[in-house]
Amino acid sequence: MTSNPLNPSNGDENPKDPLAEMLQNLMGGKGMGDIDPAELAKAAGLPDDPNLLAQMFSQVQAMMSAPSEGPVNWKLAHDNARRVAAGSSDPSVTASQSREVDEALRLAELWLDQVTDLPATGLIGKAWSRAEWVEETLGTWKRLTEPVANSIANALSSAMAEQMPEEMKTMMGGATSMLQNMGGAIFGMQLGQAIGALSAEVVSSTDIGVPLADLEMALLPGNVAKFGEGLSLPENDIRLFLAVREAAHARLFVHVPWLRGHLLGAIEAYARGIHIDTSRIEELARDLDPSNPEGIQEALSQGVFMPQRTPAQEQALEKLETALALVEGWVDELTAAATGKVLPSAAALRETVRRRRATGGPAEHAFASLVGLELRPRRLREAATLWAALKQERGIDGRDAIWKHPDLLPTAEDLEDPKGFSERRKLAEASSSEVDDALMKLLDGGFDAPEAGTAEDGGMKDDGQDGPGAEPRT
Repeated sequence: MTSNPLNPSNGDENPKDPLAEMLQNLMGGKGMGDIDPAELAKAAGLPDDPNLLAQMFSQVQAMMSAPSEGPVNWKLAHDNARRVAAGSSDPSVTASQSREVDEALRLAELWLDQVTDLPATGLIGKAWSRAEWVEETLGTWKRLTEPVANSIANALSSAMAEQMPEEMKTMMGGATSMLQNMGGAIFGMQLGQAIGALSAEVVSSTDIGVPLADLEMALLPGNVAKFGEGLSLPENDIRLFLAVREAAHARLFVHVPWLRGHLLGAIEAYARGIHIDTSRIEELARDLDPSNPEGIQEALSQGVFMPQRTPAQEQALEKLETALALVEGWVDELTAAATGKVLPSAAALRETVRRRRATGGPAEHAFASLVGLELRPRRLREAATLWAALKQERGIDGRDAIWKHPDLLPTAEDLEDPKGFSERRKLAEASSSEVDDALMKLLDGGFDAPEAGTAEDGGMKDDGQDGPGAEPRT
């Protein structure tokens, strides 16, 4: 039978805070006790390497009592991401690799000049290691994931406060902040693990369709080589094809200044609206037994902190996926046009990239599970077909002019029927023109006085002449 935590039997004059003591034991303050670190790591989605876990939990123990600037321990996320990136064999970029990447991106810019109205960016192409990719992109990851972390932290702390007996609230002391720090540490470790794993899969700064590093154009030589394994294609062809994709992304995001904010803002709005299943957190808080830390483990293993999508969020995700598909479809179409006549392997590489972007890699799936967000353009092929149709109908300039304003972007309906896009746009423009004309007439007072010959004057037009039998005018 579980002892009463409010009536400790250890003989101390000052009763201990049982929840704080349990959390200290859980995170290593007095040893892990009966908790198996490997099992806890598995529940949190972390690696099961004993040495790595020892380092991670040592960091967490040191940070548990430190004041937190937010719901996520970003230092822990950063350190863990760097550690995971380095653990996947991440040698420094050589001078030869830097030169090859620079030459590939310069040539890519020349090829793109022939297929788009958007000019070259003037950016200097860079070659990054995986660790450098982590450093350059972590700020954007923080921006994208903080709304989710806030939702989780707020739901957890609210549930604990509501479920806690009144007599325990005065005893909590620093346990509440400790619990929040623990949540931030666990989320930080998970996020760092996911970002570090992604660093081993991405081939460029825009590989997931979102500009994670603003005003940068870069390839990761080690991952480019990994991408080409098993394709039986010349390494130079692969590097050039991926360089054209990176340069096309860069042109779009540099010369369409609203686009980066549009995409990141859409992701943030989606993340802010994620619904946290508070009933599961409340159940955890209600059934929390300080003498049974295994219960915490079991709750974690069941994904109690994982966000649950609502129907509204599914709709928001569809809109986000449409925007991502439009970006990827435009880049896909330009890359095919730029490389089709100069790279014999262009068609095969295009199909490989399409399948890769549509399905996502293991690390991308892990990230999606963590924050409830998938950054995959599921309708890439339909978007590429739409951009190809617009080029045929309007030319290069007319196609690229679609990016002048977000209101001009095609919708999900347009992806389903690319050929009908222009007709629907003409109807919308005609309707808008009618509204504008009516508004101008209203502002000019055109609706104030009745027009001649209307029903208001009996359909008679006064020409200033007296009719037969009329009384003389005075």
